[in-house]
Amino acid sequence: MGMIQKQGNWVPYELNPRDVERRLFACEQLLARQRRKGFLHRIVTGDEKWVRYDNPKRRKSWGYPGHASTSTAKPNIHGSKVMISIWWDQLGVVYYELLKPTETITGDRYRTQLIRLSRALKD
Repeated sequence: MGMIQKQGNWVPYELNPRDVERRLFACEQLLARQRRKGFLHRIVTGDEKWVRYDNPKRRKSWGYPGHASTSTAKPNIHGSKVMISIWWDQLGVVYYELLKPTETITGDRYRTQLIRLSRALKD
């Protein structure tokens, strides 16, 4: 006959029509609240990262087929780095600060950065 035996799925409990209406109403209320005022605009994320500030680039040149191209030495990957502290929200970068090559993050430095971030958020 082409039929196979299947078992049904277990559900925790059966919802009556009143429960379905209450859940639907709660979901609609949450969606309406999100449309009025979301929460993503209140989230600010920050990070620190070592970045290179001396980025040498390879030069392009014209040449004949079979001839070698101009050679460029590979840059030193351990030199010329600075630390960037950056904060962003859903719209983009709110505040960033490049530290001097000899500076790192300390408690006092972090506190001043947070004060400046607070001013940037007010603006």
